[in-house]
Amino acid sequence: MNADAALSDAAPPAAKLPPSGAPMTHYVATGPFDPNATEPMTKAQERVYLASQLTLMWWKFRRHRLALISGIFLLVVYFSILFCEFLAPYDYQARHTDFIRSPPQGIHLFHEGSFIGPFTYGLDYKLDLDTLRRTYTPDESRIYPVRFFCRGDSYRFWGLIEGNLHLMCPGEGGTLFLLGTDRLGRDMLSRMIYGARISLTIGLIGVAVSFSLGIVIGGLAGYYGGIFDLLTQRAIEVVQSLPHIPLWLALSAIMPPDWSPILVYFGITVILGLMDWTGLARAVRSKLLSLREDEYVVAAQLMGARTPRIVFRHLVPGFMSHLIAMATIAIPGMILGETALSFLGLGLRPPITSWGVMLNEAQNINIVVLYPWLILPVVPVICVILAFNFLGDGLRDAADPYR
Repeated sequence: MNADAALSDAAPPAAKLPPSGAPMTHYVATGPFDPNATEPMTKAQERVYLASQLTLMWWKFRRHRLALISGIFLLVVYFSILFCEFLAPYDYQARHTDFIRSPPQGIHLFHEGSFIGPFTYGLDYKLDLDTLRRTYTPDESRIYPVRFFCRGDSYRFWGLIEGNLHLMCPGEGGTLFLLGTDRLGRDMLSRMIYGARISLTIGLIGVAVSFSLGIVIGGLAGYYGGIFDLLTQRAIEVVQSLPHIPLWLALSAIMPPDWSPILVYFGITVILGLMDWTGLARAVRSKLLSLREDEYVVAAQLMGARTPRIVFRHLVPGFMSHLIAMATIAIPGMILGETALSFLGLGLRPPITSWGVMLNEAQNINIVVLYPWLILPVVPVICVILAFNFLGDGLRDAADPYR
């Protein structure tokens, strides 16, 4: 039988094949009881029926406006941490001893009705002897235009390349404390920008550790079953029964105090990863228990495929969309874990900075009442957590085949 005869047999009776060389027309059934009642697809129908699974997921995700906005926001934030040194007005360790706990400065455009451009006023300092509170008042006689793409504090880009180019700098002799300063006179905005690099990447690395453990242990338990599955489930129950915060504190306390900040950083990521793999392992196990008896798995076994190939090449990709949605939900937990440990003084330590390290300085309620801008690092934490949660909702809905 030639190709034309095969196509004629496969085509519905009501359809007429196009001449040789003409584009193929796809057909759709018009009635549930008569499979031969067909008509040519419209362009819109053909676009949907021939779309890949990834394309369909993108169309559904794009309709979830809040998740789409959250995804764009997270992309911008994660892209910005690549250029912290350039975006920050000052070096995160630069101290301005004349402006300790200075309030946030505003950027002005007009002075006495005249347009000048972005500028800040000078600050006059006065100590209140009754409350011992530093008070700063703007001096409108001193105007300092804000400079852009300017030379400022020196830095080492990613610790490798010397540079001093900044996106925004204060005018000569002026200051640019858009979010105020801390107890050592360090610019809060610059420290928040630098801290984002640590707080955001620690979530990604922690999720990578937990996903590696969860997929491997849960995959093998679900595929093999038996005594290995039994031991794995008991181990998961033991880990999940332990309270997380006391266990975090215990594991953080055993880290040697003479470790460098980089070693402490990786130690915290490993601790967070070791505590968060159990939920994923159970999800992977339940999925593999239901998929391991399918025909394609039996066919792969008969063809001689080894267990790692069957699990990681055939089974895990079958629910990868579910894993992606779980990752977007797990990353906020990692960020909150690092923030909590650093806030309690058992996580990252100076000179390294993160949002949790900055919040550690705002534990005293009296300080917060007098200098409320010290709790501003909690704002990016809330925004990033909410964005990840909305993004996870959108990815879960887009990957759900029943929606």
